Amino acid sequence: MGEYYHTEQSVKEYIQMAKDVNSENLIRLFENELKKGDAVLEIGSGPGTDWSILNASFKTIGSDLSKEFLHHLNKEFPKGEFLELDAVTLKTSMNFDGIYANKVLQHLTDSQIELSVKRQAALLNDGGVVCHSYWYGEGDENFKGMYVNYQDEKKLLEIYAPYFEVLKLEKYKEFDNDDSIVIIGRKK
Repeated sequence: MGEYYHTEQSVKEYIQMAKDVNSENLIRLFENELKKGDAVLEIGSGPGTDWSILNASFKTIGSDLSKEFLHHLNKEFPKGEFLELDAVTLKTSMNFDGIYANKVLQHLTDSQIELSVKRQAALLNDGGVVCHSYWYGEGDENFKGMYVNYQDEKKLLEIYAPYFEVLKLEKYKEFDNDDSIVIIGRKK
């Protein structure tokens, strides 16, 4: 994932950059597949914006690999529960009804995404749901020290279909038309 999210300065920069991003529509799609009070894991909670929205409806456990983000999350949300988790290995014994990751798994290679998705299926209760978003496109690049792995429908279906019934796979606009893609799947 690089070092971008691991310094106090870059975390402050990211929080400022992301302060106007609104993921409520994405979260509403996820909410439609779960029940109020369900146990949810957010992978890569970052500044905590999505965690805060998710936690209003679910028992949400946040996570991040960045100690700087975890420090920020614990300071901003002292009653929240946050785990230090690698998005690939997800070493926890907890189980969940849903797992949410907004533009987090894009920092992994395709093979790492496959390992993460397989591990997520193992962490989900029967009928559990994932909701993940990515930047839409092909290829990868390094952007400000961050690895970005773009995804399209074909690649996502190859990765998710062995473990999940795909409920939704569609492009959407975060900044520009069709710049992003969301996949929602129910554990097989």
